[in-house]
Amino acid sequence: MSKTEGLASASQDFIRTRIGADTASGRYEGRVHTRFPPEPNGYLHIGHAKSICLNFGLAHEFGGKTNLRFDDTNPTREEREYVDSIRRDTRWLGGEWGEREFYASNYFEQLYQFAQQLILAGKAYVDSLNADEIREYRGTLTKPGKESPYRNRSIEENLNLFKRMRAGEFKDGEHVLRAKIDMAAPNMVMRDPALYRIRHVRHHRTGETWCIYPMYDYAHCISDSLEHITHSLCTLEFENNRELYDWVLDALNLYHPQQIEFARLSLTYTVLSKRKLIQLVQGGYVNGWDDPRLPTLCGLRRRGCPPEALREFCARIGVARADSTVDYSLLEFCMREYLNAATPRVMAVLDPIKVLIENYPEGQVEMFDMPFHPEDPSFGSRQVPFAREVYIEREDFAEVPPPKFHRLSPGREVRLRYAYFIICKEVIHDEDGNVTELRCKYDPASRGGASPDGRKVKGTLHWVASKTALTVEARLYEHLFKVEHPGAEEDFLSCLNPDSLRTVTAVLEPAMAGLKVGERVQFERIGYFCVDEDSTPGRLVFNRTVALKDPWVRQQQRIVT
Repeated sequence: MSKTEGLASASQDFIRTRIGADTASGRYEGRVHTRFPPEPNGYLHIGHAKSICLNFGLAHEFGGKTNLRFDDTNPTREEREYVDSIRRDTRWLGGEWGEREFYASNYFEQLYQFAQQLILAGKAYVDSLNADEIREYRGTLTKPGKESPYRNRSIEENLNLFKRMRAGEFKDGEHVLRAKIDMAAPNMVMRDPALYRIRHVRHHRTGETWCIYPMYDYAHCISDSLEHITHSLCTLEFENNRELYDWVLDALNLYHPQQIEFARLSLTYTVLSKRKLIQLVQGGYVNGWDDPRLPTLCGLRRRGCPPEALREFCARIGVARADSTVDYSLLEFCMREYLNAATPRVMAVLDPIKVLIENYPEGQVEMFDMPFHPEDPSFGSRQVPFAREVYIEREDFAEVPPPKFHRLSPGREVRLRYAYFIICKEVIHDEDGNVTELRCKYDPASRGGASPDGRKVKGTLHWVASKTALTVEARLYEHLFKVEHPGAEEDFLSCLNPDSLRTVTAVLEPAMAGLKVGERVQFERIGYFCVDEDSTPGRLVFNRTVALKDPWVRQQQRIVT
């Protein structure tokens, strides 16, 4: 299955129903042509993933096309860095657009000519009110606006001023071009909206060619029209703007796509506001846009989230008209579901405590053949060394075990996975009373972890032989925020989780020394991990993608019990 096929959804929703009806009726000659139109002023996040999956998925389902179009109409905030990251993230998620990469800046000359056409038709004028005055004149939801004193300039004067705006004769904010619609319109978007503003700023593609730039609502609908888009999909905050979308195209008598709005994605324990994400990055609260705690696509990729899991997540949440908040645990479930079938198992110990097996021969190293995936032989196996000293997880030992504790404790026997039964005989402490070492004995007849006489052992522990262990760094990520809805808080930064990142020195079986950046493995009984780009030769760094179970749930269970 191709990546694009993976974006398709088997579920029916109101957008698919509408597009199905359009194709059946022959509207747009039965074509389906969508577009993904990001602004190159930041990094894509999981909310954009929903739009990517929807636009590219619909085109695949209906045998159509999808354009990637950069809405680069605001040079004060746009950078080439963002363009490159958007391309990379969209492809990673499965979006393929071939030669159909476009920019609003491709159409700057045409947009300018169309604006002149509106002026000639008496449907646009140059206004000389400043920004504060325009806001004041606009009115409120209950009070109509009032007309600008410049609204009735002659066509000739408007054309002359607009040409002089382009020629760079005026300062930023000195004039704007506005549509002439209705200052008493119930929809405030229609109260003579701005179409062009002056910005003496270098554009990342057009350089110093332009000093006037079109507004989004004006450029977007015309770009859709010029590219012969059939269905222009956007989130619900643009619902009121649809009236302006239609007005511009009708006023210019241009080909008319259909704008359809859907609910945007909201996710617990995170923020998706671009402004808030910028605060987190620029304030140093996270380590850049690709910090694995962020909901950015590059952050999710670095954390080890498979694109297949993110596409499944978007398919599960579906498309609706009503806003809702999705629990972050659903994303984690989709990651676990994919990784469980696609990821090899290995043994690592994050908080090591040494176990000395007193009756195991000194100097002997024994190799055990262990499968990479107990349920899928196609993963193959690897050789894992076993010796007299091994490490186990500190939490797998309790000197005074609580009820239903089935791991190692004094006098209790457990199984070392794929190796032997051991029983704890002695506990060694340091001068502060901390446990530093466990003295155990093994049953040679239990090789491979099999019971030699039918006796039952409830606990099975993972382990790593100390002499051959790889020392690695493991970064353990939790939610970035400690409350479910941080965006609703007055000060969202006060809700940051101080334990969102914990770094530990772990030990890993030696067969994993050759893992490459981006490769994923399951640390048995711990979670899924991905090799981070900070790794260097001889030093592996792992990011925890997701725990085997929700650690926050386990924590609450421990508190209750």
